[in-house]
Amino acid sequence: MLTPFKADGNVNYDEVAKVATWLVDVQKNDGIVVSGTTGESPTLTADEKLQILRVTLDAVGNRAAIVFGAGTYNTAESVHLTREAEKLGAHGIMIVNPYYNRPGQEGLYAHFSTIAKETSLPVLLYNIQPRSAINLETPTLLKLIEDVPNIVAVKEASGVLPQIAEVCAMAPHGFRVYSGDDALILPVMSVGGHGLVSVGAHVIGAELKALIEAFPTDPAKATKIGKSLQPAIKAIFSAPSPVPIKWALSMRGFDCESVRLPLVKMSDSQKSAIESVLKPVERAVASFA
Repeated sequence: MLTPFKADGNVNYDEVAKVATWLVDVQKNDGIVVSGTTGESPTLTADEKLQILRVTLDAVGNRAAIVFGAGTYNTAESVHLTREAEKLGAHGIMIVNPYYNRPGQEGLYAHFSTIAKETSLPVLLYNIQPRSAINLETPTLLKLIEDVPNIVAVKEASGVLPQIAEVCAMAPHGFRVYSGDDALILPVMSVGGHGLVSVGAHVIGAELKALIEAFPTDPAKATKIGKSLQPAIKAIFSAPSPVPIKWALSMRGFDCESVRLPLVKMSDSQKSAIESVLKPVERAVASFA
């Protein structure tokens, strides 16, 4: 979930509740990740992250799984955030690769296992080498799954399909692999993926859900939906995320366009390009809803 900011740069908590409700009740998302990359988590304070969690739980916590992004490049801080999120009632924890530090596989194992062992909540690991400069390799992930029972899923955004297929094939029954890349949802489903942790689901969530639900019994229908969504997905990632999706959702009446530095708003020409794509795509996919 993106984080709405006021004109003065402060978090707009009233709008947080509205966006959360939209994501669940209109866009049909089964869950929400708060304080993730799309939420601009590196620019949020710990207090802001936890208040966003409180507001989201109050708004939709009885209708969707609320997963809190507790991961940072500081293990001790991540442990603190995890403990506080559990106290507040989060339904799960997401832990990203520790970015910038580049700790190696032993360090990754120690980081993830230390945090996960501090909570009874289910833990979703988040493997995103393009942003963290380090890859959670399959042997390390399998060891974590074996040693830490509440590590139950991975959000795979490495972009390396052979690795994702390997994890799907080798992970124990019940472990879930989610695509962390909207554009790869069909390939990830084809190798055994469970679903998608999405950016585009702010505006095409119902269609993405229809694709995922159709795939096991009607892959041709899922493929047709996927093809129709590609222009929208391309537009949503046409500038540094989450800048385009904040503009796309603001077109629907939400006060959420503002971003925090070092991100900046898009130009008028970039906005026009996104608007011209998303509106036709919305009409094209309406029959799949």
